[in-house]
Amino acid sequence: MATNATIYKVQMNVADMDRHVYLDQQHTIACHPSETLQRFMLRVVAWGLNADPNLQFTKGVSSTEEPDLWTKSLIDDVELWVELGLPDEKRIRKASHKSEKVIIFTYGDNAASIWWQANKSKINALDNVSVVYIRDEELKQLESVVERTMQLQLTIEGEQAWLSAENANVTIIPEWWKR
Repeated sequence: MATNATIYKVQMNVADMDRHVYLDQQHTIACHPSETLQRFMLRVVAWGLNADPNLQFTKGVSSTEEPDLWTKSLIDDVELWVELGLPDEKRIRKASHKSEKVIIFTYGDNAASIWWQANKSKINALDNVSVVYIRDEELKQLESVVERTMQLQLTIEGEQAWLSAENANVTIIPEWWKR
């Protein structure tokens, strides 16, 4: 018998001092059985770092046709495509052609740097693709925040973000490999 997804309720308050975006939004997010809690929390943080009332969580790892997050226009054009992990060149090109802007959140201390070296020149040739690296240590700390119902505060200023929860505080320093 297949294992069902775990449902999380996340109340996310974002104060992005750099973009002057201030949102308080409730999310109900499914975590696929094959998704780690670190990756799940990276999706939540990726939403916060790009906070927009129209930014939506998709089916995530359970769908190969959709990114992890996206913003769509009123006529269903993809405006922002947010991908997590180490996508192959074909997927990156597909995202680049389907969306106005693509952000890839990479992780995995060893694998991410190898992936970046292998794909750097191809990604640099795509004007609408950005790459952000999140360290393993930060992902481990994010995992400690996870509860079935969470109230999170994400404050962003300069090159850092601070995630506060009832049970932990995490400093996140996204490393932009390409903007």
